[in-house]
Amino acid sequence: MKWTTRLLFAAGLFTASYGLQSCGEPAQAAPTAPVINQEAAPQGDNFSYAYGMLLGSNLKAMGMEYNDVDTKELLAGLQAAMDADVKPLMDQAAAQQLVNKTFQDMQAKAGEANLKKGQDFLAENAKRPEVKVTESGLQYEVLKEGVGGKPSISNKVKVHYHGTLIDGTVFDSSVDRGKPISFPLGNVIKGWQEGLQLMPVGAKYKLYIPANLGYGQRAAGKIPANSALIFEVELLAIE
Repeated sequence: MKWTTRLLFAAGLFTASYGLQSCGEPAQAAPTAPVINQEAAPQGDNFSYAYGMLLGSNLKAMGMEYNDVDTKELLAGLQAAMDADVKPLMDQAAAQQLVNKTFQDMQAKAGEANLKKGQDFLAENAKRPEVKVTESGLQYEVLKEGVGGKPSISNKVKVHYHGTLIDGTVFDSSVDRGKPISFPLGNVIKGWQEGLQLMPVGAKYKLYIPANLGYGQRAAGKIPANSALIFEVELLAIE
């Protein structure tokens, strides 16, 4: 997906005036790669190089690739925002509107792709004999059955869990942290509300949650919009 000239100019104008935070949450720092051309590498405290790395990380985190960016127009936007002798092609409000709309369109397109991937995954997963499917579309698999009582929506529960996307990416895990959590069952996503009410205390289930029973069209931390989710959940207690 190639950015248009006006969009790249707007991105540079917007970035120079508002900084990286305005374009989205800062991306996590990537591992340091070896510099091949030492002569071309920046020496010492090079703010411009560092800022470029941060901007690139932000754009990459939002789905952009290097070839999507016209660096000439990006630099033109930076110059227009910082050099009083250069007349901008648009004002700050127009730049922000254009950048925001583009990222919203990108997120919507990515969300549509995620929804289709999730639906295809769940359709195949439902064919496995060990997987049960409820009327809502929630899928679950009993890993270990429990012998205690089952919680209601008004209960507070204590659980251990491990959450992944359908590609195996871990987005949250009390197991990895080594500490279970407690919460009111009515305060979590619908897939958890339904799934945990099926579980006796002591049980461990694997929940396959469609996007509409998860976070839906909104992204949440490491979870992209319209993602199907997989949780291994162990119900430790009803509190």
